[in-house]
Amino acid sequence: MWKSIASNFLTVFIVLLVGLGGVIGWGKAQYSSTGPLESAICLRVPVGGKMSAVSRDLQEQGAVSDARIMRLGADYSDKTRLLKAGSFLVPAGASMEEIVDIVTRGGQNTCGTEVIYRIGVNNFRSVVRELDPNTNRYVETANFTPGEDDVPVEYVDARDDRTARYRVAIAEGATSWQVVNGLSQIDALSGDVENLPIEGSLAPDSYEFAPDSERGAILGRMAEAQERILAEAWEARDPSVPLETPQEALILASIVEKETGLADERRQVASVFVNRLNQGMRLQTDPTVIYGITNGEGVLGRGIRQSELRARTPYNTYVIDGLPPTPIANPGKASIEAALNPDETPYIFFVADGTGGHAFSVTIAEHNRNVAAWRKIEAERNANN
Repeated sequence: MWKSIASNFLTVFIVLLVGLGGVIGWGKAQYSSTGPLESAICLRVPVGGKMSAVSRDLQEQGAVSDARIMRLGADYSDKTRLLKAGSFLVPAGASMEEIVDIVTRGGQNTCGTEVIYRIGVNNFRSVVRELDPNTNRYVETANFTPGEDDVPVEYVDARDDRTARYRVAIAEGATSWQVVNGLSQIDALSGDVENLPIEGSLAPDSYEFAPDSERGAILGRMAEAQERILAEAWEARDPSVPLETPQEALILASIVEKETGLADERRQVASVFVNRLNQGMRLQTDPTVIYGITNGEGVLGRGIRQSELRARTPYNTYVIDGLPPTPIANPGKASIEAALNPDETPYIFFVADGTGGHAFSVTIAEHNRNVAAWRKIEAERNANN
């Protein structure tokens, strides 16, 4: 009798184990298989959020078939405690396993609200935009100038959204004064800047930051980036370029940056100034004269006067020989590389050609013809305005 009972118990136990194994196998398959989400969504995980709440939210949005399976899968893989706050793009058909990885791996938010502060050469703008998860494209919701325009409600809402991303974008050719002045107007930052960074020492780029970050800390990141860029470019320089120090390279790069906005012209423009330095000619470039007038504090807003072109200042390259004493702006990586590895050309002159680029020439006669053509274009434009 006891043998029969033991045999039956063993049979039931085996059946239960098989059944449990089948349930676990089914759960694993559900956890890793393609999910039911038909189109991408932006999932917001609040600060202090729990995996249980996130899984329920995903089930309500039709992204997962069973919140309990997702939660158990996250527990089993020891990822529940790794849940991050933020906004995350969940693609169509994502499995529970993939979603758990998305919300626990860390790094930058991949969707939601983004606030960008653009510090340009001529202006400063704040932009709010949202990523459309279906098109994976950003849609701008606000664009304004702090201190001049009314603050839009979209910006206020973004500032109250703890999952929003923030970054400051510095334009190539912005001066250190313009950068600091722009940072001072960003209400998402804290702290004062006691000393103006050395001109040319900040790398133009986009820098993400957390709300209430110190302005000085962001400037430190910019300076470290520029130091690294300059060191790498100096190491890879053309040894025939007549620049004796990295600082001289930075000075020439800043001139190149201010002379052209076309990427494919930088090395040509650099070649003109290198050729002039090699021939002992003065650089004769307007942006240096302007910097001597403004000290980099904003834009001149008018033409250069003849008296200013004749004045002997450290930055008037129509009067002084060689390079000015400091950079005249913060050059980007491409301009630094162009200054240290310019094209090989015979050009020693260039002037605007009306297309946004420049006409280059070797002789003064060619240059005068190009100048005359540009003056004609200017006159026609002024007549039509």
